[in-house]
Amino acid sequence: MARFEAGAIVIVDWHGGARPKEPGRLRPAIVVEDHELFDPTYPNVVVVPLTNDDRLAIPGLSVAIDPTPENGCVQRCFALAGSVTSVSVSRVRGTESRVRPDQLRDIRRRLADAIGLG
Repeated sequence: MARFEAGAIVIVDWHGGARPKEPGRLRPAIVVEDHELFDPTYPNVVVVPLTNDDRLAIPGLSVAIDPTPENGCVQRCFALAGSVTSVSVSRVRGTESRVRPDQLRDIRRRLADAIGLG
């Protein structure tokens, strides 16, 4: 099983299994787990989805990601920390793209707020 490093932008295949109001197609996401906590054979990875739909960006629980060569985004998008999920690595495809360390810290802080740890 592949491990994905925190901050990596990956493509997740959410086809087949999505419920209403959940992602249901190929979609970018940001790895937020501390990959050093998990054994390389652990079958899941913790991610937050990315969207370019600002209507889904809950104020205080989303992080704006502006396009850069490093993240590969073509327009402003939002990391939805309130939609954190664990997904099978078999549904995940890696990319060369990633967010900056300060953006990853901000996403994790908002994720902590979303689950009541902030």
